[in-house]
Amino acid sequence: MPENAPRPSSLIHTIYGEFVRRLGGWISIADLIALMAELDVDAPAVRSAISRLKKAGTLLQERRAGTGYRLSPAMGPVFDEGDRRIFHSLAPAELADGWVVAVFSVPESERASRHQLRSRLGWLGFGNAAPGVWLAPARVLPDARRLLERLGLSAYVHLFLSEYAGFAELRSAVGSWWDFPAIEAQYAEFTQVWGQVAAGLRPHAHAPIDPVEAFRAYVPMLTQWRRLPYLDPGLPAPLLPPEWNAVAARAVFTELHGLLAEPGLRHVEQLTGLSRRALDAQPQPAPDPRPSAHPPPDRTP
Repeated sequence: MPENAPRPSSLIHTIYGEFVRRLGGWISIADLIALMAELDVDAPAVRSAISRLKKAGTLLQERRAGTGYRLSPAMGPVFDEGDRRIFHSLAPAELADGWVVAVFSVPESERASRHQLRSRLGWLGFGNAAPGVWLAPARVLPDARRLLERLGLSAYVHLFLSEYAGFAELRSAVGSWWDFPAIEAQYAEFTQVWGQVAAGLRPHAHAPIDPVEAFRAYVPMLTQWRRLPYLDPGLPAPLLPPEWNAVAARAVFTELHGLLAEPGLRHVEQLTGLSRRALDAQPQPAPDPRPSAHPPPDRTP
């Protein structure tokens, strides 16, 4: 495990995003406490984290067979966006696809919105080219539009699709727009910690993995990983530093996800009594069309 252990709220986000959401979106507080105990988090810490998530609008209390919490309907699009970044944005962008440029101006009287805008653009992988000018690979545009609209910040921002036309050498320029050493440091930490876990499992890859152990490894692994696809802009390979260590980290994540995700989910089903099969047999409700006013949860930035 990393020295800086994930916060309980981060682990809860991962459990909801990866497991509970696939089992109907609701879990009893007793079962959540039992799952968190397997991650060495005690009941008071779980209850405190749940209280904060409830206050933030991420979770809603709902009584079924017992007291529990379900995801707010508004969080569905946020978690879907997180899935796209965490599981599907692994390959570098193509240089020929160009860039999305965000130009914004926020009144001094709304300084909090300015800070939120900078923070969220950074978490989407935008680099800061100049005051009020941020850019990212063009494929980030759909996520940027959805995020800005959801947060009510779109009135401050102009988005453009563009290509670089000079004058500095582009590879040198991007080195000043993104903090590559900081990103590589986080990838290196991930690879160091979880590469050892992958190496230990590799000789037994064809044997059944204990669901409890899979859960205990997968949740903290995914919790640490899910920050990285946001910090990493996914720049085209020709613009990256030599021996970009994201490649090794992504390989470790992909391997562990393939080994641990399914048995981890089976464990959650066994402990909670929730079932994918029961959910599949039920009529599915129409998606909630309302946009969320909440920032992305800790599963995403």
